[in-house]
Amino acid sequence: MAPKKQAVEEKLQLGRPGNNLKIGVVGLPNVGKSTFFGAIATVEASAENYPFCTIDPQESRVAVPDDRLDWLYEKYKPSSKIPAYLTVFDIAGLVKGASEGAGLGNAFLSHISAVDGIFHVVRAFNDPDVVHVEGEVDPSRDLDIIHRELRLKDIAMLNKYIEANERNIERMGTGGSVEDKKKKDEFAIIIKVRDWVAGDKDVRKGQWSNKEIEVLNQQGLLTAKPVTYLANVSEKDYVRKKNKYLPVIKKWIDENNPGDKLIPFSGVFETTLAGMPDENSKVAYLEENKATSAFPKIITTGYESLNLMHFFTAGEKEVRAWTCRKGAKMTEAARSIHNEIADSLIQVDVMKFVDLKAAGSEADLKAAGKLLIRGKDAIIDDGDVVYFRSGMGRAKK
Repeated sequence: MAPKKQAVEEKLQLGRPGNNLKIGVVGLPNVGKSTFFGAIATVEASAENYPFCTIDPQESRVAVPDDRLDWLYEKYKPSSKIPAYLTVFDIAGLVKGASEGAGLGNAFLSHISAVDGIFHVVRAFNDPDVVHVEGEVDPSRDLDIIHRELRLKDIAMLNKYIEANERNIERMGTGGSVEDKKKKDEFAIIIKVRDWVAGDKDVRKGQWSNKEIEVLNQQGLLTAKPVTYLANVSEKDYVRKKNKYLPVIKKWIDENNPGDKLIPFSGVFETTLAGMPDENSKVAYLEENKATSAFPKIITTGYESLNLMHFFTAGEKEVRAWTCRKGAKMTEAARSIHNEIADSLIQVDVMKFVDLKAAGSEADLKAAGKLLIRGKDAIIDDGDVVYFRSGMGRAKK
């Protein structure tokens, strides 16, 4: 008799569960955060030349570009096309000592705590008219300051937990109830995480067990959040694709947070582009400068850094991209649309986008035998075009 296969434990994800996740724009004052936010959200944003001009975080939902959605819209010709969205917050500048309340540090750090990921804007341009809070442009120093402040805040939060629980844990001694063991295990995990961060390492770079991740996800730690680095260069440097600070920033990332993405952009270039009166003017501006906007790549990278993806529903009335977490089951994906569909889900008709595009139509895809039938516990893949069949009396297409 063959031995039973051991069930593989599903790896938990670091971070807040859910589909409606948010990303915050973080950096020192006067590095171009609000200019970036104002252009990416195509809204007016305060961008005065002094620190702390942005005190309350501003929020905007930006569409996630996807050529697959455009193709589906052209194919089905529905009355509406709805993209997936990324929620972006503009957070005021941090300064050295923010973790101890310097500047408006505590308020700003609480705003970072409320988001799920970070766009870290680094200044990579010289401009005598835009004062640098540290006196001169030095990306490595600026990166060190921000990461140090986030780590110090995490250490302070973890030490507060340790101080509040240490005496009770000592009183428990050895043995004890199941609940006591759970509290002791949690306390030991917090100690381990505190020591990790105190060693100048971000939580997100650690290898954590599912048990440890369950504890970490209750803490809202700042260094647990994924980071995408955005280097703000001058318009001239962006157009000519050359900037003396980019190798410095890349070297810092490789040495301190290998694997993190770096995307150059120009706040001046993007603001000019966003201010164009119509699409023809934008196209002419891009052609004149032989350049493209960095925003589609920035938005997509930020979205993916949150471990998000999207699937599609397509029909005569609407073509739509729906957001879910990578690795989500069909029931979790269906819940993005409606709880009742998820609760009474029976099966899912799945068309792989590449198969649908190659076939040219649903009818031809079905004729080729490539319409897939999946159960409610199956994993949904990025780009799947789905038809949920539920017991609520109708299917959602």
